[in-house]
Amino acid sequence: MKVELAQLAGRDNDTAYNLERALTAIAACAADTQLIMFPEGHLMGFPSAETVARIAEPLNGPSVSAVLAAARERNIGVVIGVAENDNGRFYNTTLLITPEGIALKYRKTHLWASDRGVFEPGDRYATCEWNGVRVGLLICYDIEFPETARALAQLGAELLIVTNGNMDPYGPTHRTAIMARAQENQAFALMVNRVEAGDDALVFAGGSALVDPLGTLLFEAGRDEGQFAVELDLNRLTAARQDYRYLDDQRLRLPGEVVEQIGGVRELLIPER
Repeated sequence: MKVELAQLAGRDNDTAYNLERALTAIAACAADTQLIMFPEGHLMGFPSAETVARIAEPLNGPSVSAVLAAARERNIGVVIGVAENDNGRFYNTTLLITPEGIALKYRKTHLWASDRGVFEPGDRYATCEWNGVRVGLLICYDIEFPETARALAQLGAELLIVTNGNMDPYGPTHRTAIMARAQENQAFALMVNRVEAGDDALVFAGGSALVDPLGTLLFEAGRDEGQFAVELDLNRLTAARQDYRYLDDQRLRLPGEVVEQIGGVRELLIPER
């Protein structure tokens, strides 16, 4: 599987700019690229409590529709973060968009300090089958909690896709976390982060990465903008799982109702506290 990681510097509350950069990156993909990934919240940047109602869009709104049209034109999958407006409720959401439409939606479940008061947390984890691989989505701070990736693994995930908005001085934290989440769930992990400074003077740490199911870091970007091509050798899944399976040997499983949705989407609902 060939993937391109679009490690970009976005602008907060500037959807037109961010969308144009996304469309340009999609158009620039190599002919054999199957998936391109963008950072957390790329389409709108990070809104504040004062701007979110103006900036956030429904998933059938103009920005997502433009990305879907580009995915169809290039016959490619696109993973991109959005500020979602669901009838006046706002979520930090990542989408897997294919030429057929939105294949998978995930709302960030673990809100970072700057998310609180802006977004509501999601209430479920989900995976879907795409190009013969079962994939699941996570967002930034989520990967610091082992349960998030384990929830996706319990839903059959073979590829963990992480949209990231991680800033200094926490770059090393996510470098460690993404390798651990891949190794302990024997799954590939792809992470793409933002770079440069945001509106609130946070400096985003880059470090987009590909990790194999043994926890080996196969690719790591630096701190500059770039569109990086990586390739996943899916035979490594078999190699990582041939002698033992953590999911088979674990003594405690995560609680929550598993729901099979139409189209092969599997969801694990988070129990109420």
